[in-house]
Amino acid sequence: MSDNPAVRALAQATLYSDEKLYVVVHLPPRAITAGAGVLAEVAAPFSALIVDKDEVTLVVNQDDWGFFADRLPEKRVETDYRLITFDLPLDLALVGFIALVGRILAEAGVSCLPFGAYERDHILVSADHFQTAWDALIAAQQA
Repeated sequence: MSDNPAVRALAQATLYSDEKLYVVVHLPPRAITAGAGVLAEVAAPFSALIVDKDEVTLVVNQDDWGFFADRLPEKRVETDYRLITFDLPLDLALVGFIALVGRILAEAGVSCLPFGAYERDHILVSADHFQTAWDALIAAQQA
């Protein structure tokens, strides 16, 4: 096994996907309260809200999105994303894990949106490229 901690973590991680589709929503920065309100009502195991000085990004299950879409004017929406979770507690000091995942997917021609939780990392990939991403990650784990 490699002496690279990121490579070892990837080899040990269980890949998980929930078979659901997700939407990625862009909102203006002033929409933070509306975005947080949507997130507070979502009962899905994966969702995300990212706020920075220029935008609010919301990720929710595509099945739930229809209930909330009308509440959020000035939105831009990208649909049909799939989740891949690296189901292994990762140390916050681990260096290069997402860089490794990104390189593997880039070599497979797949873009990804990474999300880091406290212990687990997640990526969203286009549903059209999900199987390619999944296969590339499995192959990297077995290398």
